[in-house]
Amino acid sequence: MTGNATPPPAQHNADVIELDAQSRLHYIESYLEAPAADTLFEFCQQNLAWQQSQIQLFGKRVPIPRLNAWYGDAGYSYSGTSFDATTWPQDIERIKANIEQTFKIPLNSVLANLYRTGNDSMGWHSDDEKSLGEAPQIASLSLGASRRFILRDKQDHQRKHELLLPHGSLLLMLGKVQARWQHSLPKTTKVQSPRVNLTFRNVVS
Repeated sequence: MTGNATPPPAQHNADVIELDAQSRLHYIESYLEAPAADTLFEFCQQNLAWQQSQIQLFGKRVPIPRLNAWYGDAGYSYSGTSFDATTWPQDIERIKANIEQTFKIPLNSVLANLYRTGNDSMGWHSDDEKSLGEAPQIASLSLGASRRFILRDKQDHQRKHELLLPHGSLLLMLGKVQARWQHSLPKTTKVQSPRVNLTFRNVVS
């Protein structure tokens, strides 16, 4: 990759969404403009080390309904799946550095997910593993097909917030989002094209 997927300037404005007094989202609809997003999307599909991990569910090992890949300075484990530290792809690391500079949050790794069609999905969960610290700050870059992203209050599942995440958009989950909210990417029959999601995070232990 030749560096065409350069992020926008640090002064790029974000929409701030207050989920509650201590949980907020920062959303940039066009964090990457179309040419840069297209280049990065193609690179990710063709070059990341995609695998279909298995997780522990009701006492059984089952394949997740998507492909994933892990890069960064630290390893990571969730639901019985473990990833080792591995070298960053250059342009993904550059985006990580820009997010860190813009939003003043530390990031040392990225979990990439490839949703091949609308039949691939992510169930309700929070990124609240102990290895991510007390208040994990997650930066999520979307590439490819637009998909619905839904959050729900852990204490009141009827209280929800929904976003459509288009190609090149960036969503940050900050404050107490992981402690107080769950999120999901539901299946859909309306989408047949792929989506790549890069979720940057900071592993502390």
